[in-house]
Amino acid sequence: MSAPSATSAAGAPAHLDRAWMRELLEELCGFERETGSPGERAAARWLAGRLGEAGAEARVEEERAHPTFWWPLGLACGAAALAALAGRRRRSLPAAAAALAAAALAADELPPNGRRLRRLLPQGTLANVVATMGPAGAERTVVLVAHHDAAHSGLVFHPAIPETLNRVAPALLRAADTSPPLMWPAVGGPLAAALGAASGNRALASAGAAVSAAFAAGMADIGLRPVVPGANDNGTGVVALLAIARALAERPTERLRVLLVSTSEEALCEGMRAFARRHFPALPRESTFFCCLDTLGSPHLLVLRGEGMLGVREYPRRSLELLDGLAGELGIPLFPNLRLRNATDGIYPLAAGYECAAVCSCTDLKQPANYHWPTDVPENVDYETLADAIRLVEALIRRLDERWL
Repeated sequence: MSAPSATSAAGAPAHLDRAWMRELLEELCGFERETGSPGERAAARWLAGRLGEAGAEARVEEERAHPTFWWPLGLACGAAALAALAGRRRRSLPAAAAALAAAALAADELPPNGRRLRRLLPQGTLANVVATMGPAGAERTVVLVAHHDAAHSGLVFHPAIPETLNRVAPALLRAADTSPPLMWPAVGGPLAAALGAASGNRALASAGAAVSAAFAAGMADIGLRPVVPGANDNGTGVVALLAIARALAERPTERLRVLLVSTSEEALCEGMRAFARRHFPALPRESTFFCCLDTLGSPHLLVLRGEGMLGVREYPRRSLELLDGLAGELGIPLFPNLRLRNATDGIYPLAAGYECAAVCSCTDLKQPANYHWPTDVPENVDYETLADAIRLVEALIRRLDERWL
Protein backbone atom coordinates (compact mmCIF):
# COMPACT_ATOMS: atom_id res chain seq x y z
CA MET A 1 0.00 0.00 0.00
CA SER A 2 2.81 2.40 -0.80
CA ALA A 3 1.95 5.91 -1.96
CA PRO A 4 2.04 6.85 -5.64
CA SER A 5 5.36 8.23 -6.80
CA ALA A 6 4.17 11.57 -8.22
CA THR A 7 4.71 14.39 -5.74
CA SER A 8 3.74 18.01 -5.41
CA ALA A 9 6.21 20.85 -5.13
CA ALA A 10 5.93 20.58 -1.36
CA GLY A 11 6.96 16.93 -1.43
CA ALA A 12 3.57 15.39 -0.65
CA PRO A 13 2.01 12.84 -3.04
CA ALA A 14 0.28 14.81 -5.78
CA HIS A 15 -3.18 13.58 -4.84
CA LEU A 16 -2.68 14.80 -1.25
CA ASP A 17 -1.50 18.30 -2.15
CA ARG A 18 -3.51 20.70 0.02
CA ALA A 19 -3.26 23.63 -2.41
CA TRP A 20 -4.63 21.44 -5.22
CA MET A 21 -7.51 20.30 -2.99
CA ARG A 22 -8.34 23.90 -2.08
CA GLU A 23 -8.28 24.91 -5.75
CA LEU A 24 -10.70 22.11 -6.68
CA LEU A 25 -13.02 22.98 -3.81
CA GLU A 26 -13.12 26.64 -4.78
CA GLU A 27 -13.95 25.70 -8.37
CA LEU A 28 -16.77 23.43 -7.24
CA CYS A 29 -18.18 26.00 -4.83
CA GLY A 30 -18.30 28.45 -7.73
CA PHE A 31 -21.41 26.53 -8.87
CA GLU A 32 -24.69 27.12 -7.00
CA ARG A 33 -25.54 23.46 -6.66
CA GLU A 34 -29.16 23.31 -5.57
CA THR A 35 -30.52 19.80 -6.09
CA GLY A 36 -32.04 19.40 -9.54
CA SER A 37 -30.88 22.83 -10.72
CA PRO A 38 -28.91 23.82 -13.84
CA GLY A 39 -26.02 24.65 -11.47
CA GLU A 40 -26.02 21.12 -10.07
CA ARG A 41 -25.97 19.64 -13.57
CA ALA A 42 -23.14 21.99 -14.55
CA ALA A 43 -21.17 20.84 -11.50
CA ALA A 44 -21.79 17.21 -12.50
CA ARG A 45 -20.42 17.88 -15.99
CA TRP A 46 -17.41 19.65 -14.44
CA LEU A 47 -16.73 16.65 -12.23
CA ALA A 48 -17.14 14.16 -15.08
CA GLY A 49 -14.66 16.20 -17.10
CA ARG A 50 -12.15 16.29 -14.26
CA LEU A 51 -12.45 12.54 -13.72
CA GLY A 52 -11.99 12.00 -17.44
CA GLU A 53 -8.79 14.07 -17.36
CA ALA A 54 -7.52 11.70 -14.63
CA GLY A 55 -8.06 8.71 -16.90
CA ALA A 56 -11.48 7.50 -15.74
CA GLU A 57 -14.32 6.59 -18.07
CA ALA A 58 -16.85 9.11 -16.76
CA ARG A 59 -20.42 9.93 -17.69
CA VAL A 60 -23.37 11.90 -16.32
CA GLU A 61 -26.60 9.96 -15.77
CA GLU A 62 -29.67 12.18 -15.58
CA GLU A 63 -32.61 11.02 -13.51
CA ARG A 64 -36.15 12.36 -13.14
CA ALA A 65 -37.22 12.84 -9.52
CA HIS A 66 -38.72 15.37 -7.14
CA PRO A 67 -35.78 17.56 -6.00
CA THR A 68 -36.79 18.56 -2.44
CA PHE A 69 -37.60 16.98 0.88
CA TRP A 70 -39.38 19.95 2.46
CA TRP A 71 -42.40 19.79 0.17
CA PRO A 72 -43.38 16.14 0.76
CA LEU A 73 -42.57 16.18 4.48
CA GLY A 74 -44.08 19.63 4.97
CA LEU A 75 -47.30 18.64 3.20
CA ALA A 76 -47.64 15.45 5.23
CA CYS A 77 -47.11 17.25 8.54
CA GLY A 78 -49.35 20.15 7.54
CA ALA A 79 -52.15 17.72 6.72
CA ALA A 80 -51.64 15.98 10.09
CA ALA A 81 -51.86 19.33 11.92
CA LEU A 82 -55.17 20.14 10.22
CA ALA A 83 -56.53 16.69 10.98
CA ALA A 84 -55.52 17.02 14.63
CA LEU A 85 -57.26 20.36 14.92
CA ALA A 86 -60.41 18.79 13.52
CA GLY A 87 -60.13 15.89 15.95
CA ARG A 88 -59.31 18.10 18.94
CA ARG A 89 -62.91 19.09 19.56
CA ARG A 90 -64.27 15.56 19.76
CA ARG A 91 -63.36 11.97 19.00
CA SER A 92 -63.04 11.70 15.22
CA LEU A 93 -62.06 8.51 13.41
CA PRO A 94 -61.84 10.26 9.99
CA ALA A 95 -59.41 12.82 11.47
CA ALA A 96 -57.44 10.01 13.10
CA ALA A 97 -57.27 8.13 9.79
CA ALA A 98 -56.07 11.26 7.98
CA ALA A 99 -53.35 11.92 10.55
CA LEU A 100 -52.28 8.27 10.51
CA ALA A 101 -52.03 8.38 6.72
CA ALA A 102 -49.88 11.51 7.03
CA ALA A 103 -47.56 9.71 9.46
CA ALA A 104 -47.25 6.78 7.06
CA LEU A 105 -46.49 9.08 4.13
CA ALA A 106 -43.85 10.95 6.14
CA ALA A 107 -42.17 7.70 7.21
CA ASP A 108 -42.28 6.44 3.62
CA GLU A 109 -40.36 9.54 2.51
CA LEU A 110 -37.31 8.66 4.62
CA PRO A 111 -34.61 6.61 2.85
CA PRO A 112 -34.50 3.80 1.93
CA ASN A 113 -38.31 3.66 1.77
CA GLY A 114 -40.66 3.82 -1.23
CA ARG A 115 -41.47 7.57 -1.43
CA ARG A 116 -44.99 7.43 -2.82
CA LEU A 117 -45.96 11.03 -2.02
CA ARG A 118 -43.13 12.68 -3.93
CA ARG A 119 -44.13 10.82 -7.08
CA LEU A 120 -47.22 13.06 -7.19
CA LEU A 121 -45.17 16.27 -6.89
CA PRO A 122 -43.41 18.21 -9.68
CA GLN A 123 -40.37 16.39 -11.02
CA GLY A 124 -36.93 17.76 -11.82
CA THR A 125 -33.75 16.50 -13.45
CA LEU A 126 -31.05 15.22 -11.11
CA ALA A 127 -27.52 14.37 -12.24
CA ASN A 128 -25.36 11.47 -11.06
CA VAL A 129 -21.73 11.08 -12.12
CA VAL A 130 -20.44 7.54 -12.64
CA ALA A 131 -16.77 6.93 -13.47
CA THR A 132 -14.87 3.65 -13.81
CA MET A 133 -11.19 2.84 -13.27
CA GLY A 134 -9.33 -0.45 -13.09
CA PRO A 135 -9.33 -3.68 -15.13
CA ALA A 136 -12.47 -4.09 -17.24
CA GLY A 137 -12.72 -7.79 -16.42
CA ALA A 138 -12.25 -7.46 -12.66
CA GLU A 139 -14.47 -9.75 -10.60
CA ARG A 140 -14.45 -7.46 -7.55
CA THR A 141 -15.64 -3.87 -7.28
CA VAL A 142 -15.25 -1.00 -4.84
CA VAL A 143 -17.83 1.78 -5.20
CA LEU A 144 -16.88 5.15 -3.71
CA VAL A 145 -19.87 7.44 -3.31
CA ALA A 146 -19.91 11.19 -2.68
CA HIS A 147 -22.40 13.90 -3.70
CA HIS A 148 -21.89 17.15 -5.56
CA ASP A 149 -25.14 19.03 -4.83
CA ALA A 150 -25.49 21.46 -1.91
CA ALA A 151 -28.17 21.96 0.72
CA HIS A 152 -30.46 24.79 1.70
CA SER A 153 -29.84 26.35 5.08
CA GLY A 154 -32.45 26.52 7.87
CA LEU A 155 -32.89 27.59 11.47
CA VAL A 156 -32.85 23.96 12.58
CA PHE A 157 -29.20 23.82 11.47
CA HIS A 158 -28.15 26.94 13.41
CA PRO A 159 -24.72 26.28 15.01
CA ALA A 160 -25.91 27.92 18.23
CA ILE A 161 -28.13 24.89 18.95
CA PRO A 162 -25.34 22.33 19.64
CA GLU A 163 -23.21 25.07 21.24
CA THR A 164 -26.04 25.88 23.67
CA LEU A 165 -26.62 22.20 24.41
CA ASN A 166 -22.94 21.79 25.20
CA ARG A 167 -23.06 24.79 27.52
CA VAL A 168 -26.20 23.83 29.46
CA ALA A 169 -25.94 20.02 29.37
CA PRO A 170 -22.37 18.97 28.53
CA ALA A 171 -22.82 15.54 30.11
CA LEU A 172 -25.72 14.80 27.76
CA LEU A 173 -23.64 15.68 24.74
CA ARG A 174 -20.68 13.62 25.99
CA ALA A 175 -22.90 10.59 26.52
CA ALA A 176 -24.61 10.78 23.14
CA ASP A 177 -23.42 8.33 20.51
CA THR A 178 -25.88 9.49 17.84
CA SER A 179 -26.70 12.76 16.14
CA PRO A 180 -30.07 14.38 17.03
CA PRO A 181 -33.11 12.57 15.54
CA LEU A 182 -34.18 15.51 13.37
CA MET A 183 -36.79 13.53 11.45
CA TRP A 184 -38.60 11.92 14.38
CA PRO A 185 -41.10 14.81 14.68
CA ALA A 186 -42.11 14.27 11.04
CA VAL A 187 -43.61 10.93 12.06
CA GLY A 188 -44.12 11.42 15.81
CA GLY A 189 -46.25 14.56 15.42
CA PRO A 190 -48.76 12.98 13.04
CA LEU A 191 -48.87 9.78 15.15
CA ALA A 192 -49.71 11.80 18.26
CA ALA A 193 -52.34 13.65 16.25
CA ALA A 194 -53.86 10.34 15.11
CA LEU A 195 -53.97 8.92 18.64
CA GLY A 196 -55.46 12.11 20.01
CA ALA A 197 -58.18 12.25 17.38
CA ALA A 198 -58.98 8.54 17.75
CA SER A 199 -59.25 8.70 21.55
CA GLY A 200 -60.76 12.14 21.88
CA ASN A 201 -57.80 13.21 24.03
CA ARG A 202 -57.65 16.95 23.39
CA ALA A 203 -54.24 17.40 24.97
CA LEU A 204 -52.67 14.68 22.82
CA ALA A 205 -54.37 15.95 19.67
CA SER A 206 -53.20 19.49 20.45
CA ALA A 207 -49.65 18.30 21.03
CA GLY A 208 -49.71 16.37 17.76
CA ALA A 209 -51.02 19.42 15.94
CA ALA A 210 -48.34 21.65 17.46
CA VAL A 211 -45.45 19.30 16.65
CA SER A 212 -46.73 18.68 13.11
CA ALA A 213 -47.29 22.38 12.45
CA ALA A 214 -43.86 23.29 13.85
CA PHE A 215 -42.20 20.68 11.66
CA ALA A 216 -44.08 21.91 8.59
CA ALA A 217 -42.96 25.46 9.42
CA GLY A 218 -39.38 24.23 9.71
CA MET A 219 -39.64 22.64 6.27
CA ALA A 220 -40.99 25.89 4.84
CA ASP A 221 -38.07 27.76 6.43
CA ILE A 222 -35.57 25.41 4.76
CA GLY A 223 -37.29 25.75 1.40
CA LEU A 224 -37.17 29.55 1.56
CA ARG A 225 -33.49 29.75 2.57
CA PRO A 226 -30.66 30.08 0.03
CA VAL A 227 -28.37 27.24 -0.95
CA VAL A 228 -25.13 27.10 1.04
CA PRO A 229 -21.71 26.85 -0.68
CA GLY A 230 -21.41 23.19 0.40
CA ALA A 231 -17.63 23.00 0.81
CA ASN A 232 -17.57 20.46 3.65
CA ASP A 233 -20.96 18.98 2.73
CA ASN A 234 -20.02 17.61 0.32
CA GLY A 235 -17.38 19.30 -1.77
CA THR A 236 -14.85 17.44 0.33
CA GLY A 237 -16.25 14.10 -0.81
CA VAL A 238 -16.00 15.22 -4.43
CA VAL A 239 -12.37 16.29 -3.92
CA ALA A 240 -11.69 12.87 -2.37
CA LEU A 241 -13.05 11.17 -5.50
CA LEU A 242 -10.76 13.28 -7.69
CA ALA A 243 -7.79 12.56 -5.44
CA ILE A 244 -8.42 8.81 -5.59
CA ALA A 245 -8.74 9.02 -9.37
CA ARG A 246 -5.38 10.79 -9.49
CA ALA A 247 -3.80 8.11 -7.28
CA LEU A 248 -5.23 5.27 -9.38
CA ALA A 249 -4.04 6.89 -12.59
CA GLU A 250 -0.53 6.91 -11.13
CA ARG A 251 -0.73 3.33 -9.86
CA PRO A 252 -3.73 1.38 -11.18
CA THR A 253 -5.34 -1.52 -9.39
CA GLU A 254 -4.53 -4.99 -10.71
CA ARG A 255 -7.59 -7.08 -9.79
CA LEU A 256 -10.14 -4.53 -8.63
CA ARG A 257 -12.55 -2.28 -10.50
CA VAL A 258 -13.27 1.07 -8.84
CA LEU A 259 -16.46 3.03 -9.45
CA LEU A 260 -16.26 6.72 -8.53
CA VAL A 261 -19.84 7.90 -8.05
CA SER A 262 -21.17 11.32 -7.16
CA THR A 263 -24.90 11.67 -6.64
CA SER A 264 -27.58 14.28 -6.24
CA GLU A 265 -28.15 13.68 -2.53
CA GLU A 266 -29.79 16.58 -0.72
CA ALA A 267 -33.36 15.51 -1.57
CA LEU A 268 -32.92 12.68 0.98
CA CYS A 269 -30.56 10.58 -1.16
CA GLU A 270 -32.79 10.59 -4.23
CA GLY A 271 -29.81 10.34 -6.58
CA MET A 272 -28.50 7.27 -4.75
CA ARG A 273 -31.95 5.74 -4.93
CA ALA A 274 -31.80 6.14 -8.72
CA PHE A 275 -28.26 4.73 -8.82
CA ALA A 276 -29.42 1.70 -6.83
CA ARG A 277 -32.31 1.05 -9.21
CA ARG A 278 -30.02 1.33 -12.22
CA HIS A 279 -26.82 -0.38 -11.00
CA PHE A 280 -27.37 -2.65 -7.97
CA PRO A 281 -28.59 -5.59 -10.11
CA ALA A 282 -25.17 -5.69 -11.83
CA LEU A 283 -23.19 -5.38 -8.56
CA PRO A 284 -23.15 -8.75 -6.73
CA ARG A 285 -23.23 -8.44 -2.95
CA GLU A 286 -20.48 -11.03 -2.48
CA SER A 287 -17.95 -9.10 -4.59
CA THR A 288 -18.84 -5.41 -4.09
CA PHE A 289 -17.79 -3.02 -1.32
CA PHE A 290 -19.40 0.42 -0.97
CA CYS A 291 -17.69 3.30 0.82
CA CYS A 292 -19.61 6.55 1.25
CA LEU A 293 -17.54 9.75 1.57
CA ASP A 294 -19.48 12.59 3.18
CA THR A 295 -18.43 15.76 5.04
CA LEU A 296 -14.71 14.99 5.29
CA GLY A 297 -13.52 18.46 6.29
CA SER A 298 -14.30 18.71 10.01
CA PRO A 299 -11.50 18.39 12.61
CA HIS A 300 -12.06 14.70 13.49
CA LEU A 301 -12.26 11.86 10.99
CA LEU A 302 -14.66 9.01 11.78
CA VAL A 303 -16.20 5.85 10.40
CA LEU A 304 -19.91 5.72 11.17
CA ARG A 305 -21.02 2.76 13.27
CA GLY A 306 -24.57 2.97 11.92
CA GLU A 307 -27.19 5.29 10.49
CA GLY A 308 -30.90 5.72 9.85
CA MET A 309 -33.55 8.42 10.18
CA LEU A 310 -36.03 6.42 12.28
CA GLY A 311 -34.15 3.34 13.48
CA VAL A 312 -30.37 3.00 13.23
CA ARG A 313 -28.99 0.24 11.02
CA GLU A 314 -25.56 -0.94 12.12
CA TYR A 315 -22.78 -1.12 9.54
CA PRO A 316 -21.31 -4.62 8.89
CA ARG A 317 -18.74 -5.61 11.50
CA ARG A 318 -16.22 -6.88 8.92
CA SER A 319 -16.32 -3.56 7.07
CA LEU A 320 -15.79 -1.57 10.27
CA GLU A 321 -12.96 -3.80 11.44
CA LEU A 322 -11.23 -3.43 8.07
CA LEU A 323 -11.35 0.38 8.11
CA ASP A 324 -10.48 0.61 11.80
CA GLY A 325 -7.46 -1.62 11.21
CA LEU A 326 -6.29 0.37 8.20
CA ALA A 327 -6.61 3.63 10.13
CA GLY A 328 -4.47 2.11 12.87
CA GLU A 329 -1.80 1.02 10.39
CA LEU A 330 -1.70 4.53 8.92
CA GLY A 331 -1.65 6.27 12.31
CA ILE A 332 -4.94 8.06 11.57
CA PRO A 333 -7.01 8.69 14.72
CA LEU A 334 -10.74 8.05 14.34
CA PHE A 335 -13.41 9.71 16.49
CA PRO A 336 -15.04 6.72 18.21
CA ASN A 337 -18.51 5.20 18.28
CA LEU A 338 -20.74 7.68 16.45
CA ARG A 339 -24.00 6.89 14.67
CA LEU A 340 -26.09 9.13 12.45
CA ARG A 341 -29.81 9.62 12.99
CA ASN A 342 -29.95 11.06 9.52
CA ALA A 343 -28.84 9.42 6.29
CA THR A 344 -25.88 9.44 3.95
CA ASP A 345 -25.95 7.71 0.58
CA GLY A 346 -24.53 4.74 2.46
CA ILE A 347 -28.04 3.90 3.70
CA TYR A 348 -28.91 2.26 0.36
CA PRO A 349 -26.08 -0.29 0.13
CA LEU A 350 -26.44 -0.83 3.88
CA ALA A 351 -30.13 -1.70 3.50
CA ALA A 352 -29.36 -3.86 0.45
CA GLY A 353 -26.94 -6.06 2.40
CA TYR A 354 -23.59 -5.04 0.91
CA GLU A 355 -20.32 -4.84 2.80
CA CYS A 356 -20.11 -1.08 3.22
CA ALA A 357 -18.96 1.80 5.37
CA ALA A 358 -19.33 5.58 5.60
CA VAL A 359 -16.30 7.80 6.21
CA CYS A 360 -17.26 11.19 7.65
CA SER A 361 -15.94 13.78 10.12
CA CYS A 362 -17.14 15.84 13.06
CA THR A 363 -16.29 18.64 15.47
CA ASP A 364 -15.81 18.31 19.23
CA LEU A 365 -19.60 18.74 19.45
CA LYS A 366 -20.13 15.57 17.37
CA GLN A 367 -21.52 17.57 14.44
CA PRO A 368 -20.22 18.13 10.91
CA ALA A 369 -18.51 21.52 10.78
CA ASN A 370 -20.66 24.34 9.33
CA TYR A 371 -23.42 21.85 8.53
CA HIS A 372 -25.99 23.35 6.13
CA TRP A 373 -24.88 26.83 7.11
CA PRO A 374 -23.59 29.78 5.02
CA THR A 375 -20.15 29.39 6.65
CA ASP A 376 -19.62 26.09 4.79
CA VAL A 377 -16.94 27.62 2.55
CA PRO A 378 -13.53 26.33 1.35
CA GLU A 379 -11.54 28.42 3.84
CA ASN A 380 -13.33 26.68 6.73
CA VAL A 381 -12.44 23.14 5.63
CA ASP A 382 -9.86 21.17 7.61
CA TYR A 383 -7.60 19.96 4.81
CA GLU A 384 -5.57 17.73 7.13
CA THR A 385 -8.69 15.70 7.92
CA LEU A 386 -9.56 15.58 4.24
CA ALA A 387 -6.06 14.30 3.41
CA ASP A 388 -6.37 11.62 6.11
CA ALA A 389 -9.72 10.54 4.64
CA ILE A 390 -8.13 10.19 1.20
CA ARG A 391 -5.22 8.20 2.64
CA LEU A 392 -7.64 5.88 4.42
CA VAL A 393 -9.81 5.31 1.36
CA GLU A 394 -6.81 4.69 -0.89
CA ALA A 395 -5.52 2.16 1.66
CA LEU A 396 -8.93 0.44 1.56
CA ILE A 397 -8.70 0.13 -2.23
CA ARG A 398 -5.11 -1.16 -2.14
CA ARG A 399 -5.97 -3.75 0.53
CA LEU A 400 -9.03 -5.02 -1.33
CA ASP A 401 -6.99 -5.17 -4.53
CA GLU A 402 -4.48 -7.42 -2.71
CA ARG A 403 -7.10 -9.62 -1.06
CA TRP A 404 -10.86 -9.56 -0.52
CA LEU A 405 -12.54 -9.58 2.85
